[in-house]
Amino acid sequence: MNECDALFETIACDLIATGYSVLPNALPQVLLDKLSRYVQKMPAADFKKAGIGRDSEHQLNQVIRSDEICWINNDSEAGADWLEWVESLQAFLNRRLFLGLFSSESHFAHYAPGDFYKKHSDAFKGEANRVLSMVMYLNRDWLAEDGGELLIYTEEETQAAIKVTPSFGTAVVFLSEDFPHEVLPAQRDRFSIATWFRVNHSNSKNVDPPA
Repeated sequence: MNECDALFETIACDLIATGYSVLPNALPQVLLDKLSRYVQKMPAADFKKAGIGRDSEHQLNQVIRSDEICWINNDSEAGADWLEWVESLQAFLNRRLFLGLFSSESHFAHYAPGDFYKKHSDAFKGEANRVLSMVMYLNRDWLAEDGGELLIYTEEETQAAIKVTPSFGTAVVFLSEDFPHEVLPAQRDRFSIATWFRVNHSNSKNVDPPA
């Protein structure tokens, strides 16, 4: 079993046991360094204010979230390498857990000092096709006083089940329908990659994902 497969197996076992996985030093160091350098050098104009909702329901709401995002595609070496790694994880989880994951989407996220994302769910039971959510953190030398933690809740809890410091190379993977979560305000610039793995809900009247 190679290094990535060992990591992917840990994610699979954690998802079976608890529905979520928190993994320090998750990415190969070369890829992690490449992504970190790339996001730090990205022009500010590449980032756009993030919204909530999809398609016709998409809207900006800075009461709920105030971060900025930039979707990742193959137009950079760093982006292409990331998407290749994500595809490898998707293929492994499909083989191991029979999840039927059909596609993924990823974006860089930038939280300026004071930015936040209030408690929310990435998918609602029976209403969406996001199955797994993943966050990868790109913040070197992050300290406790820098804030910006990810809080993950179970559906029954009003208190967070787990608090994750957004440290360099830490990955979080969880079942999208089962875990509401939020991002606390940070005291310094905070960078991450958010990824969602989706199943295919295409039918004769609807093409999914939409263009």
